[in-house]
Amino acid sequence: MVRRNVLRWGLATALGAGLLAPPAATAGELPTGFVEAYPATAAAMRTAGSPYAGWVTEGRRFLAFDPHGDGRAVEVVGDLATADRIAVLVPGVGTRLPDFDSGLGGVPRRALARQARDLYAALRAADPQTPVAVLAWLGYDPPDGVVAAATPTSARRGAVALVEQLRTLAAQRPAARVTVIGHSYGALVAGLAAVDAPTQVTDLVSLGGVGAGVDRADQLGGIRIWAAEAADDWIRHLPQVRLPGIGHGVRPGDPSFGARALPAATTGHDGYLLPGGPTLDALADVVLHGTSTLAGAGR
Repeated sequence: MVRRNVLRWGLATALGAGLLAPPAATAGELPTGFVEAYPATAAAMRTAGSPYAGWVTEGRRFLAFDPHGDGRAVEVVGDLATADRIAVLVPGVGTRLPDFDSGLGGVPRRALARQARDLYAALRAADPQTPVAVLAWLGYDPPDGVVAAATPTSARRGAVALVEQLRTLAAQRPAARVTVIGHSYGALVAGLAAVDAPTQVTDLVSLGGVGAGVDRADQLGGIRIWAAEAADDWIRHLPQVRLPGIGHGVRPGDPSFGARALPAATTGHDGYLLPGGPTLDALADVVLHGTSTLAGAGR
């Protein structure tokens, strides 16, 4: 209770001091793309130089790339042109293009590119026959810190860009099933996008999510909503409030939200996609089958 009151006081103080004003508008988010974008994106990455040119040399494929500012990139792991199951990973606070491979603070498990590869490996291990692809989707500008993250401004802009990407996937692969996975603030982006997502988006997964834009899972229509929230994730201590311009409401990991629970080990806020962990295995089931034999365990 004391911790919650301190957090509420801190947010209120920041708001009163004008620290939580929405961040300045940025240039337009990345244009959506499909596999035909690979050559142009590769050329732009070669022009940008190291390390991006090296990524192209390694044979990595990107739907979009922009090195300006904090940077944007959408990498594809797997064969998107033939995929019947597509997972889109949306990162949270502080994620920047320079950390795409190395991870925030140089911590590898926080690297979006590594998380996408680990999920792809889990999918292939669970079902080698089903064509799958994973998008490491840094297609928006996440907030740079907890103060900016208290507002939904970045998430709203990101949701617009994400919806465009999802519509492109649906148009190009209409028979595929798409799962959107948001970590932390990325879960808010995913939740806001879910309202306008095409029917091919069947599942939304929150990993230590701050919110989803609504306070109940059934307010997101027919999409299946899943959530993993580790017992030692600091996200549990955030106040579940939503005021004009501040706060994100009920967390998807809170039982009152009504999401389908996925298991989580005690690995803090950044360990949900660690290989060998229960969340990654359960997530592979969700992406492949829209269900999980581990659902409801380990909350």
